[in-house]
Amino acid sequence: MTLRPFHLAFPVQDLERTQHFYETVLGCELGRRCDTWIDFNFFGHQLTAHLSLANSDGPETNLVDSHAVPVRHWGVILTIADWRNLAERLKQHRVEFVIEPYIRFQGEVGEQATMFFLDPSGNALEFKAFKQDGSIFKAVGDRA
Repeated sequence: MTLRPFHLAFPVQDLERTQHFYETVLGCELGRRCDTWIDFNFFGHQLTAHLSLANSDGPETNLVDSHAVPVRHWGVILTIADWRNLAERLKQHRVEFVIEPYIRFQGEVGEQATMFFLDPSGNALEFKAFKQDGSIFKAVGDRA
């Protein structure tokens, strides 16, 4: 199967702040825009931010590797070098992390660098990089 870009639409509360965050902070290319939504090139994938004034009680979390991981989140699996560069870029923009950049599952099959942060509307994003891309879909106990 040929890997194709995915499309994800998500709610935001302020289009201007959203555009600044995704375009300036994350470095995403701006696509189409109108009064109620914006498209972004999200590392080769299409994200569409839709204006929604509905309130959110904040993200529900699950415990993963002793961290409270937001249940609803999305992101991209990067190379280690790109992950490090993005982590540094986020720090330069003073982005507050939900989970600071760190290495999860050290020494295990699924060893990965990960970080979580929120966009201006409270949507949780995770960016990660695996020590070995071949272990992305491997189960615990599989060989690396």
